[in-house]
Amino acid sequence: MRGSVAGFVAAKGASRSLLEWRSVVTADDVDRVRSLVAGTGFFNAAEVELAADLVTERLTKGVRSGYDFVLAERGSVLVAFACYGLIYGTRDSFELYWIAVAPEEQRCGLGREAYARTEAAMRKAGASHVYADTSSSDRYAPTRGFYQRLGFVEQAWLADFYAPGDGKIVYVKALS
Repeated sequence: MRGSVAGFVAAKGASRSLLEWRSVVTADDVDRVRSLVAGTGFFNAAEVELAADLVTERLTKGVRSGYDFVLAERGSVLVAFACYGLIYGTRDSFELYWIAVAPEEQRCGLGREAYARTEAAMRKAGASHVYADTSSSDRYAPTRGFYQRLGFVEQAWLADFYAPGDGKIVYVKALS
């Protein structure tokens, strides 16, 4: 997918424009990712900045950054993005660092499609396992369900990781 448009997906409804998928980030994506992540209402200010910083890191260091992306646009609006990469020090384990979908696009299969495209890119890069993590708080129950529906299995639970009473759950998906 790198360097070209990966394809188009027809949108539901005649008034909605087609989705355009790409894997190359641009300078405009720093603010666009920031806005998308903030707009979900799930992430605090530091997390929102971290998502934007990963785009900047990729723009600054290129492939050496270790961050790769899948982005979906509807017209001029960024509606989904995923960030992933090889986990340094491993032979073929990858991490799904971020996946976010604009609120108005959620529950329509866009997150699943973004993940499918991300997983395909990881497979192409030689991934054998994908790791993802999220909060154990009730607020993140939909996120945990999303990972489980994609075939991820809970691998570890770290109590009080993010804050007292807010643990970190690590999921893994074996790619065969």
